[in-house]
Amino acid sequence: MNDETKSATACTIDLRGMYCPEPVMKLHEVIRTLRSGDTIQIRATDPATQRDIPKFCLFLGHELCEAQATGNEYHYLIRLGDKA
Repeated sequence: MNDETKSATACTIDLRGMYCPEPVMKLHEVIRTLRSGDTIQIRATDPATQRDIPKFCLFLGHELCEAQATGNEYHYLIRLGDKA
């Protein structure tokens, strides 16, 4: 993640301890409060997020900028697309 992206992050969501479908439901709830172009950092522990979050972004037109697994945690950076 570059310095420009870090400073533009609208929020960080801690989804650790939540399991499918909760992480995607919570992400969707938070996205409704943000604007197109905002970025969201996500921390999760559910391995299913490795499948669910990329599909969520693809389906809703958001950009998955980063996806990393660190130990038992999964970190994502999403840039919101147009919310038509």
